[in-house]
Amino acid sequence: MDMFCRKEYTEGEIREMPVLALAHIGDGVYELLSRMRALNAGAAQVNTLHKRTISMVSAEAQAKAAKYIKESLTQEEQAVLRRGRNAKPHHAPPHRTAGDIYPMATALEALFGYLYLKGEHDRLSQLWEMCETTFEETENEGKA
Repeated sequence: MDMFCRKEYTEGEIREMPVLALAHIGDGVYELLSRMRALNAGAAQVNTLHKRTISMVSAEAQAKAAKYIKESLTQEEQAVLRRGRNAKPHHAPPHRTAGDIYPMATALEALFGYLYLKGEHDRLSQLWEMCETTFEETENEGKA
């Protein structure tokens, strides 16, 4: 248990959680990691920090990261990713996204929520570092 998760969930409880509940928690975990990365890039005005963060938390960035890490996932993690991708939210995305972008973003959030609740912070860190590779590629494309 850590300071952000006051309850320890059993493996069974986590597996039985609705996938959108996992995505809800994963969204917060992913957002915090993104904000820390934005801050670690150098102290800046809040508007700059916000823009840095948005570039990582957009559905497009999350979908790209999910596709990038997909082949490195365990079978268990791939199953969570599939569940997240196949989830049917009760509302449409706030903006229209093409194809499988929104489902893949939800899938990544579900995976991050799943790993966080399981307490697999080292694995979460490994996958986050892989996601950062896609952000760096995107940042470098803009400079070319």
